[in-house]
Amino acid sequence: MKNTWQLQDAKNKFSKLVEAAMHNQPQIVTKHGDEAVIILSIEQYNKMIAPELDLISFFNNSPMKGFDLDIERQKDLPRDVEL
Repeated sequence: MKNTWQLQDAKNKFSKLVEAAMHNQPQIVTKHGDEAVIILSIEQYNKMIAPELDLISFFNNSPMKGFDLDIERQKDLPRDVEL
């Protein structure tokens, strides 16, 4: 299936371009012969931006797991700053 579109064709056949992106693979739009943008399905986009691990898994897999870290807040007064 075609996956490269000239800008003018992409504008004239936008519905077909969207359908192709939704059901096939990402579609590339060129401008003046150079690749300009890519159109992809929301499903493909969500897969692309999804983190590999959720936050809990990230911390559970941390090499710092099990270390006794001192996370108590300091109660010192802030330093004086001249304005």
